[in-house]
Amino acid sequence: MAAITVSQDKTRRGPRGWGPGQRGAAGDQERGGLRRKVRRNISAHGFLLGALLCFGFFTWYPMVREVIMSFQKTKRGETSWVGLENLDKIFADPAFWQAWRNTLLYTGLALVLGFAIPFFVAILLNELRHAKSYLRILVYLPVMLPPVASVLLFKYFYDPDFGLFNHILSALHLPTSLWLNSASTAMISVVIASTWMNMGSATLIYLAALQTIPGELYEAAELDGAGLLRRIWHVTIPQTRLILSLLLLLQIVATMQVFVEPFLLTGGNGPQGSTTTVVYLVYQYAFNFNNYGSASALGLVMLLVLAGFSAVYVRLSRNSD
Repeated sequence: MAAITVSQDKTRRGPRGWGPGQRGAAGDQERGGLRRKVRRNISAHGFLLGALLCFGFFTWYPMVREVIMSFQKTKRGETSWVGLENLDKIFADPAFWQAWRNTLLYTGLALVLGFAIPFFVAILLNELRHAKSYLRILVYLPVMLPPVASVLLFKYFYDPDFGLFNHILSALHLPTSLWLNSASTAMISVVIASTWMNMGSATLIYLAALQTIPGELYEAAELDGAGLLRRIWHVTIPQTRLILSLLLLLQIVATMQVFVEPFLLTGGNGPQGSTTTVVYLVYQYAFNFNNYGSASALGLVMLLVLAGFSAVYVRLSRNSD
């Protein structure tokens, strides 16, 4: 009889020995925890959904719309499909090839100045022992200025008559230059202004990467008799290779889309079309010629070129690793 009573009591208490009241409290606690988890996940996914909607509306939708418009033609408010006609028109335009030559020239000059100079400035700042914070602020100051203000400042500096640069050259008894008014110097003038405006960010990124290099590597190199250049070549560059590769790719993609500097400094075209870039030609097609189909087609060509270059670059970088 006692055994039957104990068995019934265990049955009432359940597999874990909980009574009816305890099971109810545990169930309420589990349901409360589940509701809190659901509410937390809903809030997190709500913020994520908002970001995805903004990204899709302001980034992916214009890209998809551009692809569609590159195969369309709008005339008198009526849109019709024209196939590859827009691509044929831009390939037949002499300005298309000149814009690509100018863009590639700008990219090459920007890599020589805008990629190398920030790296060596970062090395110099890393080697200094005093006034580091002040010099970092000084280097980053141009980035904090509005781009339009920086460009107009350089436009004043480049003035052939009363510009600062020609005054300095005259004081040094050197020949002056026409700067933006000459086809031979207009592009390099744009590159100099762009390098000064944007080098602060790259310099600080390089500086952060340099500070992660163990000091023991430099000490070992010095014990082996390595000078400054050999330490940079054998220690600094290999240790910052990932950052150098990433910034090289980002800078090439960014410089290929240059627009603000040539537009404000030379009006876009420059002397004899020497500063006409691909993005400025897109602007001309769309807003000067009201040819949105050709503008979209040229934008699509640039998208494919940059995407192809990025894919090849990433593939080569992985193979080299």
